[in-house]
Amino acid sequence: YLKIWFTPTDIHRYFRCKPVRFFSFILLYLTAGSLVFLHSGFSSNTSTTGASRSVRDPLISEGGGGTGGGSSTSDGLGLLGRVFKETWRAPRRFGPPWMKKNRAQDVPEWAGRGVDHTSSWSHGAKGKTTKGMDDGRAKYIGCYVDDTQKRALRGVSFFDYKKMTVFRCQDNCAERGYLYAGLEFGAECYCGHKIQAPNVSESECNMECKGEKSNLCGGPKRLSIYRLELSQESARRYGSAIFKGCFKRPDNVTLALPASAVIKNMSVDKCVDMCTEKEFSLAALAGEKCHCGFPTPLFTLHDHEDEELCLQRCAGEDFENCGNNDFFVVYQTQVQDNRCLDRRFLPSRSKHSVALASFPGAGNTWARHLIELATGYYSGSYYFDGSLYNKGFKGERDHWRSGRTICIKTHESGRKEIEAFDASILMIRNPYKALMAEFNRKYGGHIGFASQAHWRGTEWPEFVKNYAPWWASHTLDWLKYGKKVQVVHFEDLKRDLFSQLKGMIIFLGLEVSEDRLLCVEAQKDGNFKRSGLRKLEYDPYTAEMRATIGGLIRTVDTALRKRNLSGVPEEYRPR
Repeated sequence: YLKIWFTPTDIHRYFRCKPVRFFSFILLYLTAGSLVFLHSGFSSNTSTTGASRSVRDPLISEGGGGTGGGSSTSDGLGLLGRVFKETWRAPRRFGPPWMKKNRAQDVPEWAGRGVDHTSSWSHGAKGKTTKGMDDGRAKYIGCYVDDTQKRALRGVSFFDYKKMTVFRCQDNCAERGYLYAGLEFGAECYCGHKIQAPNVSESECNMECKGEKSNLCGGPKRLSIYRLELSQESARRYGSAIFKGCFKRPDNVTLALPASAVIKNMSVDKCVDMCTEKEFSLAALAGEKCHCGFPTPLFTLHDHEDEELCLQRCAGEDFENCGNNDFFVVYQTQVQDNRCLDRRFLPSRSKHSVALASFPGAGNTWARHLIELATGYYSGSYYFDGSLYNKGFKGERDHWRSGRTICIKTHESGRKEIEAFDASILMIRNPYKALMAEFNRKYGGHIGFASQAHWRGTEWPEFVKNYAPWWASHTLDWLKYGKKVQVVHFEDLKRDLFSQLKGMIIFLGLEVSEDRLLCVEAQKDGNFKRSGLRKLEYDPYTAEMRATIGGLIRTVDTALRKRNLSGVPEEYRPR
């Protein structure tokens, strides 16, 4: 074989050639930089994995259960948590007017660090036992038997053998729309709509919660059960179906609900399955009869009746209600209502530009979603956000003056920017909620969450200091300089979506389709709502912050009333 030897003289001659020497040094520099980068990334990941491993929902299963001893899944995940990592996002082009020169400072730190979300679970119940606990969120109702072969609560279940708390279990079950939350063996959480087991002595629920030693979380094969006080917007689910309520039989039932059948041994599942198979979004139970259809002006689902009027047991399931001939129990199936999904650009370019203006975090993206579904036309934006474009906001790429979109999203304030529009819909939201929503977006994305490190660090106080005054000045500027302004409060839109959205469509100069509006109601959230599972369990606002924001609320309220508007909703007012 051939051996090649390089002497020092040969190497010296090689580097005397300037081009070769230059590219060799560049190659060595890049190689060294790559090694340093890889090493630092590896070190960061390994050092944070243990600390950042989240135990939130380490195991979730539908209707499944575990025993007191461990996980019931077959995938071998056991008690491994999920690792959440922050994702860096390019900064938006908007911000408080006085911060525009310093926007580079708004760029969040590069990600790669694990984020521990587990510390956010409440310890507010410390010092109490489960007995008699009633804080407005849930009411303790007793200790119950739980059989691994026949669960007392048969909905979602999840385990956490390190940090389970009463609040955590309640919050997870409430978010999924269940009526009951039960804790077992100190670490297991079960959800359900009904309790299918007898109660026993309180002394048998004697195990401390793994995440809060001062509270009791059931015992071996024993559940500490709470009845959840669900908010109005919390859907009550039976499997994949969403409970809509009890409603009076429509006048023309065959026209309002075109498909129907008598079902032997009626149950919720049987009626929902039938309507799903027939591709209807509503399943209405009327005793032994099941009706299917869509929300229409003949059956709007707006006039709820007292649920006691529907309390008639199902023939096939003792713990379920199937309504009767006069009052229907209605569920929404997983079938998508397609009547409001078609969207397009305006058929001819409009010379009339309408702003959809709001402070960041006030629900602008959600309002765009509603307007697009209700009108069938794309909305535009003063900015460009690729993530929103990828989620279906096709008007995002158009220049805001293109004239092809029904309205233009903007967070701008200031006379010049406002007077560029011919009219505007001004969205206003409770500043306490809007500031938190924008802080979550800033550090967690459109439907993500800021980490506990951000909330408890210097970022949050600095954010409130800079953004709270902007919340007020934004509204005041649009009221002062806007040519034609319609004010819409985020809270009113949530409370009465149909009539509020109808008013917005009329303001935009379009004909209202009630069928489309009813379709929008059924899919109002879209992909733009944050989950409620990561609620902060402490008030992030200091007394000083509240005093400042309270003064700003009063200022905005006065400005609205001077324009003969109703002022801010009651929940905005300083507490």
